[in-house]
Amino acid sequence: MSQPHSPMTLMKRARGFMESRILLSAAELDLFTLIEKNPMRAEEIAESKKLDLRGTTILLDALASLGFLTKENDAYHSDPSVGAMLSSETTDSVLPMVLHMATLWRTWSHLTDIVSGKMVPGQEKKSVLEEKHYRAFIGAMHAVASRSAPEVVAAVKPIDSKMLLDVGGGSGTYTLAFLQACPNMKATLFDLPKVIELARERVEKSGMVHRVTLVEGDFYQDALPEGHDMALLSAIIHQNSPQQNQQLFHSVHRALTPGGRIIVRDHVMSEDRTHPTEGAVFAVNMLAGTPGGRTYTFDEIKTGLQNAGFTSVNQIQSKGMFSLVEGVKPVEKKGS
Repeated sequence: MSQPHSPMTLMKRARGFMESRILLSAAELDLFTLIEKNPMRAEEIAESKKLDLRGTTILLDALASLGFLTKENDAYHSDPSVGAMLSSETTDSVLPMVLHMATLWRTWSHLTDIVSGKMVPGQEKKSVLEEKHYRAFIGAMHAVASRSAPEVVAAVKPIDSKMLLDVGGGSGTYTLAFLQACPNMKATLFDLPKVIELARERVEKSGMVHRVTLVEGDFYQDALPEGHDMALLSAIIHQNSPQQNQQLFHSVHRALTPGGRIIVRDHVMSEDRTHPTEGAVFAVNMLAGTPGGRTYTFDEIKTGLQNAGFTSVNQIQSKGMFSLVEGVKPVEKKGS
């Protein structure tokens, strides 16, 4: 049972956006890159970035108060534990992910109108910032997913699988994780052309080019390559409507050989859709950003898979966005 609310706790929640906006604005202005190595005064930062001095000073002081910066002798410097993570010049930076949150800020700003029916989500113009940082964002997604990919592979237990189809596989994080765990496996990575370009770079660096086939396509419109005994839908179904997922499940079913498995990685919600909280909040993100997406319960996923012809549907891991549901394309009986 949750703790009772008070005016103080309610206002704390209502004000929560303020600290977030301070960090997002600093990221959009790329302040952490500027002062990661050398302390600078507010006047120097404002001049370097062509910013308003009053606004710059107030923002920097707030960042220092929140612990993102240190301030000494009127000079500001990135906190050592933060600077590298939010610099655009470091390889393990999470700055692209933070910038993506800034993009979502604009999308979420329409939430009231969307819920009121005054606006259809997904129709606003695509963010220039999002396009500018697209490559870095895909790289940051890889950095985050690569930490969890081995655990996902272990939970799937793909030891007998020989041909993986990674649908919407991004830059290849999960494809490569499966191949590393299964020396006899080959894979097909299917995604949009601009994503395949990034996947090709990562696959070439991995030394596993001979084991990966890269296929350009749109799974909403194009048939998936056939002849696979395992298919992965990783963080895909939440962006779809139930009808889109049903179509996708049918497409995956056709792409699998008899006895092949489908693996769905995503949030799996409780029957009343209130748990886990992370998934309930993520459903709002899909409401704000897609025409029909949301997070789904196990029964909804199971029903969709069964309607597409899958059997033995089972949840094999329950862990937020890394929850896993599997199904099997049945082997045709002789004489049928």
